[in-house]
Formats: sequence, C-alpha cells, structure tokens
Amino acid sequence: MKSLTKTDFNFPEQEKVYKGKVRDVYFIGDDYLVMIASDRISAFDHILPAGIPFKGQVLNQVATHFLKATEDILPNWLIDVPDPNVAVGYRCDPIRIEMVIRGYLTGHAWREYNAGKRMLCGVEMPDGMSENDKFPTPIITPSTKAVEGHDEDISREEILKQGFATEEIYVQLEKYTHLLYQRGTEMAAERGLILVDTKYEFGMKGGAVMLMDEIHTPDSSRYFYTEGYEERQANKEQQRQLSKEFVRQWLIENDFQGLEGQKMPIIPEDFIALITERYIELFEKITGNGFVQADTSNIEERIMKNTVESLKAKKIIK
Repeated sequence: MKSLTKTDFNFPEQEKVYKGKVRDVYFIGDDYLVMIASDRISAFDHILPAGIPFKGQVLNQVATHFLKATEDILPNWLIDVPDPNVAVGYRCDPIRIEMVIRGYLTGHAWREYNAGKRMLCGVEMPDGMSENDKFPTPIITPSTKAVEGHDEDISREEILKQGFATEEIYVQLEKYTHLLYQRGTEMAAERGLILVDTKYEFGMKGGAVMLMDEIHTPDSSRYFYTEGYEERQANKEQQRQLSKEFVRQWLIENDFQGLEGQKMPIIPEDFIALITERYIELFEKITGNGFVQADTSNIEERIMKNTVESLKAKKIIK
C-alpha cells in the first residue's frame, strides 16, 4: 500500500502549483484547476511525517459525494473526477475566510469554553454546557484562511472591518453555510450519524459566490454516531466519533499540540493502519457505498494519464 505524500506533475498548459497541507492544486490556464488529494495528514496546522494509505482517495470521493448532493443550494467548483485522488474544476477568486459552523460544543470550541471563555468569534456560548452538548442553534465561528501557519478565529465584525468580504457577500456566506450544514446534517442522520461541526470555503466567479474545496469530509468535519449519543452525554462519557479528532488526541497524549518547542512524535505503523481504517469506515458509513481500494502501485502514472485524458475530453486543453 503505497501512500502519496508529494506530487510533482507538469500538466499541459499548467501555469502554477499550490502545495497545501493535504491537497496540491495545479492551475490550468486562466479558468481551471486540478486538485490532487494526497495521503498527507495534518493536525494543529502541522503535517504529520507519515502518509496514510488511501486517505486521499477517501477525501476526494467523500467530497465528490457531497458536492454533487448540494449543487442545488449553490454552484460549486467541481467539473470532473477522473481519478480516485483527482478532481478537476473551475478556478475562482477565494474569499480568505473559512466558514466554520458548530452544532455541538466540541474540539476547539470546547477547549476555549473549558478555559472559561464564553465568546467565540463574537458569538456568545451559553453557560452550563458540557463537552459535546448540542448548541440551542448552530453557531458560525469563522477563521482566517492562513496561507502559512495557523488559521485564526475572527468575528463577523472584523471580517467586514478588514475587508475580507462585503456585508452583502458575508450575509450570503452565512445563509449558504446554514443551508449546507442543514443538508449535511440530514444526510448524516440518514446514515445514523451526527454532523457535529464542519467548515466551508467560498470564492467568487463571475460576480457570484461559488462553493470551493472539500465539504463534509473527515478532514473538514466531525461526526458522532447517533446511537448511544444521549446515553454517553448523560454518563459524561466520550462520544464515539468519526473524524480526525482521535489523531489530535493521540498527539496531545504524546505532548504535541503544534506549540513552539514541541517535537512531532514518531507515528507507529499500527496507528497509521488505524487511521486508514477510520477513514475507510467513515467513507462507507457516510456514503453507504463499499470502499474500493485503488491500485497504488503506479499511482503517479495513473494520476497523470487519467487527468490528461479528462482535460482533453472536457476541452480544457487541446
């Protein structure tokens, strides 16, 4: 099982490349891009030193599943999925904030809450809540989209003040965020899951808002199992979940939270295998489809061949 931890492609009419924490984006001409989901995994804004076999395939195929299921809410960037790890889509001008929406008090929000804070991104959180409790209504807690380093919490007021978006556009972003989260929540419930929190990224194309990047994947979202949720909350037990949070917890237990002076621990093989199992479990649980492992023996050749064929078929390149 070979993992794809770096890419170095040169596609026809390629202009530039952006290497993200997990995805590598190849810009084709002025209007298109090729997004390759690698098997890298990040936590606390640091890339872990080991690749996770099939993680990129899972992310790409889960994102595709949800992008197709939400295209009636607003347009998205996706044009074609020519390879298990590849998506081809439109280029748009990114709005440099992430719209994080939280239905439950967990993860970063819980860590802030547990430290005594009751305001997060200008949104007040009620007193008397416990970890993983459901908010009375979902809250939007945006963050800046850092090119490098840590994303930072930001309020609606600061977004408008700093010019990340106009008020008209930001109102649209909030509306779309609630609608997408509602759809994701309904789809998760059909599969016996709770969509705990998630994030969305948006851009502008032709003067209109467009949904970008991945949605409702285990990298961008947390899921709890519906069965046993209430009982675990009543007993103050940790929730059974499908997300990257167990990776963060393992790192915390091994004295790493991305803070200055901390050293990334070595990731043991059995834990890498467990991460792969969790990602595949989420794919099958959330989509209702069996996961078919792609042949990774010549993954770079496979990606190049499939992508070029797609670009030609879609008349993106000659």
